[in-house]
Amino acid sequence: MRATIRQLLKTVVASQAAFWLDFGILALLTEAAGLHYLASAAVAFLAGTTLSYVLSVAWVFDSRRVASKAAEYTLFVLVGAIGLGLNEGLLWVFTETVGLHYLVSKVVAATLIFGWNFTARKLLLFRGPRTGPGPRPRSPS
Repeated sequence: MRATIRQLLKTVVASQAAFWLDFGILALLTEAAGLHYLASAAVAFLAGTTLSYVLSVAWVFDSRRVASKAAEYTLFVLVGAIGLGLNEGLLWVFTETVGLHYLVSKVVAATLIFGWNFTARKLLLFRGPRTGPGPRPRSPS
């Protein structure tokens, strides 16, 4: 439990770094380059996801379930792709339906998606071997 709390706190810090990169690229591409905010959001989200991956494997999580770094990054991005779908949908709803500025919508969307990203990545990629009380999985005979 302590390890999960420590990882969650480190994830908050890593996610903040990834968020600010994502947010900055979103604003830059939308305001300076004139891209539609949803197109900018996709590019920015990928940059933030990549930074989040680097921080996750280098600093946040102690164990890794997938031996291949390519496969691990692919799964990390797949979780992020689901997050991207949620991000795009929430950005659209909060901007077009609710009427918030797209950058305010981004803050709301990122806050809502954080829990999905942490839980999915921890369970799929960064959970070590089972420890603690309770039945252990049987090894194949």
